[in-house]
Amino acid sequence: MGNDDNRRRKSPCNCCLSVFKWIPVLFIFGVIAWSYYAYVVELCVLKTENGVAKIFLLFFYHIALILFLWSYWQTINTPVGRVPDQWRIPDEEVTQLFRADNQETQKRILNNFARNLPVTNRTINGSVRFCEKCKIIKPDRSHHCSVCSCCVLKMDHHCPWVNNCVNFSNYKFFVLFLGYALIYCLYVACTTLNDFIMFVQGQPGGSGMGRFHILFLFFISIMFAISLVSLFGYHIYLVLVNRTTLEAFRAPIFRVGGPDKNGYNLGRFANFCEVFGDKWQYWFLPIFTSFGDGISYPIRHLEEDTESLLGYHSDTRIELEEDFLPEARFQDSIIP
Repeated sequence: MGNDDNRRRKSPCNCCLSVFKWIPVLFIFGVIAWSYYAYVVELCVLKTENGVAKIFLLFFYHIALILFLWSYWQTINTPVGRVPDQWRIPDEEVTQLFRADNQETQKRILNNFARNLPVTNRTINGSVRFCEKCKIIKPDRSHHCSVCSCCVLKMDHHCPWVNNCVNFSNYKFFVLFLGYALIYCLYVACTTLNDFIMFVQGQPGGSGMGRFHILFLFFISIMFAISLVSLFGYHIYLVLVNRTTLEAFRAPIFRVGGPDKNGYNLGRFANFCEVFGDKWQYWFLPIFTSFGDGISYPIRHLEEDTESLLGYHSDTRIELEEDFLPEARFQDSIIP
């Protein structure tokens, strides 16, 4: 990034904005803290009289809670997968690129980098993808995140509830977070259902405030479970077809074959292993086991696209669909 970008990041407005971005995360932690009090103190300690039932409820509750918080923390705390420096074009050549008078000069400058990089994705007009903001050639499946102000490897989306980009480096953690959050909500809802039924039937049970906490906990857990079940199911589907959220809305374009939503689909089990790894004992733990480096990915038509992986004879131009260049002369020179 240039000095202007660094100064912009350190401005008072951006510092305030960075603080506000943590509000959704703090809200989630606040809800978890309150639910812990309502479940452990009000339901288990104060209301449940049977010692065996109390131990049973607390044991499974804490297992679900630990896995939920562990995966959530990993999703939040894992650094964004950034594009390596070897994909960045030096400032001197970027200046030459912007000042180029003809398309051939632009192609020559970009081809010096793209021909030795493992890129198979193209723009709609067949160009190698270039980010004007980051001054880099984009690796396959990477996109520029305006919130993170950088190009992100295998970007899925930017999630405000984790204040982070869901990408190559934390996608497994994000899916596990959704799954364990759903399990946590369903467990809480199922174990507080009896109190809800007693309340509906008008039967006595617990003190006023304690009963309010338990009933409100039941409704909150049901509400979150309903929203989580569709989101978790959708991301399980994306894992099984080896597709990101962005690729589901706009199919990646390959040099050989053109647009193809199933370009990375290697079969359900292979797709699952690409995210969760091939060691089953780590599948459901928020430990990084994903395959690859986030730069290159196996594709269905890999044998046909060998030439593209080496970058030979590529039609290299600036990507206009995401990164609009400020120089009008430069824009005019790349329009077919």
